[in-house]
Amino acid sequence: MADPNPQADSEEPVDDLDELNEVLPSTYSITSYGADPPVDGLVKRLQQEDIVVPLFSAEPEPGQSTVGFQREYVWTRPQADRFIESLLLGLPVPGIFMVKESNGKHLVLDGQQRLRTLQAFYGGILQGAEYLLEHVQERWKGKTYKTLHADDRRRLDDSIIHATIVRQDEPSEDQSSIYLIFERLNSGGTLLQPQEIRVALYHGALAALLSKLNLNPDWRALYGRKSARLKDLELILRFFAMHFHSGSYRRPMKDFLNRYMAANRALEKQSAGELTALFEATVAAIHSHIGKRAFRLERVVNAAVVDAVMVGVAARLAKGPVKDSAGMAKAYDALVANADFKGAAERATADEENVKVRLRRAREAFAPVQ
Repeated sequence: MADPNPQADSEEPVDDLDELNEVLPSTYSITSYGADPPVDGLVKRLQQEDIVVPLFSAEPEPGQSTVGFQREYVWTRPQADRFIESLLLGLPVPGIFMVKESNGKHLVLDGQQRLRTLQAFYGGILQGAEYLLEHVQERWKGKTYKTLHADDRRRLDDSIIHATIVRQDEPSEDQSSIYLIFERLNSGGTLLQPQEIRVALYHGALAALLSKLNLNPDWRALYGRKSARLKDLELILRFFAMHFHSGSYRRPMKDFLNRYMAANRALEKQSAGELTALFEATVAAIHSHIGKRAFRLERVVNAAVVDAVMVGVAARLAKGPVKDSAGMAKAYDALVANADFKGAAERATADEENVKVRLRRAREAFAPVQ
């Protein structure tokens, strides 16, 4: 379902294989049913945002003043035109897959490109240009939705696209089964990464805040190049989850992060101000007193080192600002030389005991720093 990424070669490497390979528990109560909405009804609900197209990247849309998320449109013009032509011809087309959210809206799991193509054709604009059919039969070449013959427009409006709709009944506090479906649906050839799924499934105030914090200059200096697959956002989320809830951590790490993002989706548990202050103070102290090496045991970013160092430094900052810069750097050097810490940051990093060990060692290392 995700798209091949032309920026993959420039992706900042991150040592964190555990989460990608984790298998989520899968005992759920799910309701699924079919529906056959007409095309004009789908387009109307898209315009009203009753149907939500998921959001997979952390870049604002052109013209947006606020940071948001939007997946790229990846279909070629021939693909888009032939899809519209198939509907005009009355041919069957692949169905879509949606999840019904608690607010009654529907989130699209599979079928984003088809729905966005319809929305573009009805709106008359595709990728910033007037949408005139080109790769179609002669009678429809150069036509827009508005200039189609009335009979053709009626046939398109009345076309049916089958929808499979799922709703998670239990557990009721998160969308863990929907995450699993997201993870396994793959019609585009490149598997979605865990955080790409989260920002789509748990879209809202926390997702937007993570994107905003990801621009912080101290964080960018520590992490490196922005991640097109949202790994940098995931590490910010991981810091918050570990800082506030490490005592209740249970693997798999994926599920732990999912539960935190679901619980604080609307910033009701911890506010934007609280999270921003915590994050900015922590990364500023790490960048100032330790530098870029703080996130790396060797040359690449190590996710287990990131969560431990950030949690340890944040715990120290709760007592006040750091005055002894050399002491902070020395504490870091002692931490990464510690055999217990290295073992917990290099092997089976999602295991409960290893998480507990590395966070404890980090807190102990930074606590005495003046």
